[in-house]
Amino acid sequence: MVQNENVGVAVITGGASGIGEACARELSARGVPVVITDINPRGKDIADSIGGYFYMLDVTEDENVNTCAASIESDLGPVKHLVNCAGVLQQPLAPEILPMEIWDNVVNVDQRGTYLSSVAFAKYMIEREEGSITNIASITANRSVPLHSYAPAKAAVVAITECLAAEWGPRGIRVNAVSPGHTLTPALESAINAGKRDPTLLIQNALGRMVKADEIAKAVAFLISDDAAAITGINLPVDCGWLVSTSWTTYGGLRKSND
Repeated sequence: MVQNENVGVAVITGGASGIGEACARELSARGVPVVITDINPRGKDIADSIGGYFYMLDVTEDENVNTCAASIESDLGPVKHLVNCAGVLQQPLAPEILPMEIWDNVVNVDQRGTYLSSVAFAKYMIEREEGSITNIASITANRSVPLHSYAPAKAAVVAITECLAAEWGPRGIRVNAVSPGHTLTPALESAINAGKRDPTLLIQNALGRMVKADEIAKAVAFLISDDAAAITGINLPVDCGWLVSTSWTTYGGLRKSND
């Protein structure tokens, strides 16, 4: 069992890297008992480094998800918070050359995996009439982009968030989403270095820089905290001002600081 049962356990799917890892480290630093779940065994090293716990989990496998949720509840006590970070990226390919295997995998992990994990852990939260679920969506859910599987899947995550917030709010469960802008994770940095993503991602927003993973984690920490006790069903962009900047290209782009 965890040391501080009053705080409640926080489960992070996809916690072995990127935003998920940042969330695990941020919540642990705030005294929240953290459980990292992932298909990547590196998650155990991260869990060990922060005094947390690790469970292997494939969010696309129904039985695995339900068994994992039951095991964590039995082994460690009540799960108070779920953070759905498990996700895969997609190259910006034209639809006619985007393999359906890639399309299906993105939807299975990013969309279906978020829903499946939410339902599996919410079953226990419903019994206690307490809990929070925070889903990692994306700013691509709000704009037209050449990510023909990833963007629709993340838009579905936002819709899932809103639907579940209304469904489970009367049972004491808050459901919110965070939509990161272009975040400088190792995966994206590797794609930029390999020439697979445009390096101008670094500056195409109002603040002229990319989002840091720990900045996403701080937003998640706020949403699961008592400070956000009246907040549910929202989608919080953390994007350095990308959403407010893109339409300015019609007018020649953002003004320079000396204009």
